[in-house]
Amino acid sequence: MADNVTSLFRSTAAHSPSMAALARESDGAGPVDFCIPCNPYFPTPAMFEDMATRLREIITYYPSSADTITAELCSLLQLPPQCVAMGNGSTELITWIDHLLVRESLAVPVPTFGRWTDQPMETGKRVDMFPLQESGGFALDLAQYAEFIRARGTKVAVICNPNNPDGGFLHKHAVVQFMDAMADLDLVVIDESFLEFADAEVEPSVVQEAMLRPNVIVLRSLGKNFGLHGIRFGYLVANPALAGRVRSMLPKWNLNSFAEHVVFMLKEHGTEYQQSLHQVRRDRMDMSGQLSSLPGLTVYPSQGNFLFVRLPVGAEGTVVRDRMLTEHRLLVRECGNKIGSSSRFLRLVVRPQVDVRRLVSGLEQVLYGTSRRGAAVPEQATGTGYSSGTAAIDRLFSETNGAGTQGLAAQAIGAGTGAPGLPAAPAAGIGMPLPAVPSPVPVGTDGGMPMPAAASSGPQQMPQQAPQPLQPPPMQSPPMQSPPVPQQPVPQQMPQQMPQQMPQQMPQHPLAAPAQVPAPAPAPVPAPMPAAASYPSPQMPTGPTPPGVPARGGLTAAQVRGTDGLSQAPGASWSGAQSWPEAAGMGQLS
Repeated sequence: MADNVTSLFRSTAAHSPSMAALARESDGAGPVDFCIPCNPYFPTPAMFEDMATRLREIITYYPSSADTITAELCSLLQLPPQCVAMGNGSTELITWIDHLLVRESLAVPVPTFGRWTDQPMETGKRVDMFPLQESGGFALDLAQYAEFIRARGTKVAVICNPNNPDGGFLHKHAVVQFMDAMADLDLVVIDESFLEFADAEVEPSVVQEAMLRPNVIVLRSLGKNFGLHGIRFGYLVANPALAGRVRSMLPKWNLNSFAEHVVFMLKEHGTEYQQSLHQVRRDRMDMSGQLSSLPGLTVYPSQGNFLFVRLPVGAEGTVVRDRMLTEHRLLVRECGNKIGSSSRFLRLVVRPQVDVRRLVSGLEQVLYGTSRRGAAVPEQATGTGYSSGTAAIDRLFSETNGAGTQGLAAQAIGAGTGAPGLPAAPAAGIGMPLPAVPSPVPVGTDGGMPMPAAASSGPQQMPQQAPQPLQPPPMQSPPMQSPPVPQQPVPQQMPQQMPQQMPQQMPQHPLAAPAQVPAPAPAPVPAPMPAAASYPSPQMPTGPTPPGVPARGGLTAAQVRGTDGLSQAPGASWSGAQSWPEAAGMGQLS
């Protein structure tokens, strides 16, 4: 079975094999799934029983038209049907967005969902990939991303919020500012497929703002949120002109009977759905804490229903994945085939605590050698020849299995970028600028683990604004300039002032009823490029890292949300269509 399983993963390109394929290669029973990111608490057992009772009717007859199913969904979400297009999964909508609205180039941060890179490349478009840096916790700096887009001359920009696979989150006000700064692009896509699992904001979605702008599409998933990937249904929200253009290309019966049945039964189960989201968020905190207790394992903060983890130095992700499946019947997502990632990383879906305990036990046996096949991580003193794609990090931490020491960092600083064993930066291609070897940085004096510098992006790296000192130094050398002409001093030129703020956010216009359709927006007017300082940067905490920290840099999931991580979200009691959670699944509409 092991050889067959390995071949299945090798034949699926940037995606994992289906559960059906894995079940066929085993005894017919699938493994515990930590790979496919869907809601484990919804639908409820009663809803599944209802679908099973009506199975014959559901699969025998044609569904209603897509317009009928879309109208029912919009009545729940309180969105105008003219601004919504439903697809047979978000992948169908991504395909039509590419065919209809992407002319020549598309920019997207990586790593991310594979269809945002694969689909436009399959149709001959240029894909400009903005690499997210491991040293920064894979956080997306919107100011640098905007500069990258301007320098490349890209026509379409994509943001996934939260991002897949790392779960990185962007606050609503920053996303709206980015949308306004990119008002002159052909299209801006905000993929909110996992946003309903986020709790960093009460209402983080930008669907209302998208409907008022002529070049913005928000993409939403239903299969992930409702725990029904197999049904294949999702939707997009945009200005009526954009949404109508996509909707006009979709088949009349592109949604199946299962999708129709689920959409029409949702109005009776709003309370259960909201409770399932709360439970996933609680499980995410618990799972993060349990995984962070494993030596050498780094867990990054996430606002999705999954966690992005970096394996200890020396652990090969494909080996860990195969052994977890064949020895423990646990399916994990190894991310070596994701652009911008490597086999040092796994994406683990949030599941109930009983499954998480089994996962942690399996990882302990595979990584640290308590199973009969030995450890996947070599002894700390022996080091490893394995390269994760971040050579400087592997070299700095290999002798201590990821703990790091100031002595190693000091040695790296003395060696410089030409140290033996560090490869030179590869040449940049047309698309993604490949990062060069990270240049070392001085080590702090707090005794903690040294933070490696962000990788340089080579010739394609965007210029960054130099940080301003808090206080001027006591003596400052004058800038270099040509020798002055006698009795003709050169007048000092004042630097041109850069705009310090993004254009003001457009006021939110809540839709009182689905019949109210926003007027088509005027022609886009290019917004002035903001200074980098106009985008908020994550504040890194100082001092000792709290116990159980799930990510390098001291940011726990609770700190990302600005809470203690223990307070439960306020309860609600939805009973009908008018009280269904709004499009982001975060609150109740009046």
